[in-house]
Amino acid sequence: MEHQSDVEKAIEYLQKAYKLQMGGFLDEAIKSYKASLELHPTAEAHTFLGWTYSFMGLYQEAIDECKMAIEIDGDFGNPYNDIGAYLIEIDHFEEAIPWLEQAKLAKRYEARHYPYHNLGRVYERLGEWKKAIEEYKGALRVLPEYEAAKQSLIRIHGMMN
Repeated sequence: MEHQSDVEKAIEYLQKAYKLQMGGFLDEAIKSYKASLELHPTAEAHTFLGWTYSFMGLYQEAIDECKMAIEIDGDFGNPYNDIGAYLIEIDHFEEAIPWLEQAKLAKRYEARHYPYHNLGRVYERLGEWKKAIEEYKGALRVLPEYEAAKQSLIRIHGMMN
């Protein structure tokens, strides 16, 4: 049986890891994320560990962590979007689409505009301008002030003229 103190320590490690990651101390962040996971595995810790790996260009490791996050909590949207984003980074555009579509449907996801924008990026790279525009507009329906989607729409309209 898990002790409450282990959960509390895991949360402390997770918070410490995030601060280290944001400060650019990636190796130390990885150690703290792993310490958190040893005490109490969570989808969040796996996802953020994956994000740290992506900062280092370790996309396969990042994808693997996100898949572990999904195993723990299939309703958590972040790892689906992140897998899609990592696949975009390694030019696996078509492979990214189902992950990003799943992120849009996830029950627990606060940043739902990201998968729309990332799908727009995929379709733009594939030369499917109308689909790209629809996805960018979808991002703006979710978060009307999302500047990246606004800029993407301006850019793609400019390319089409």
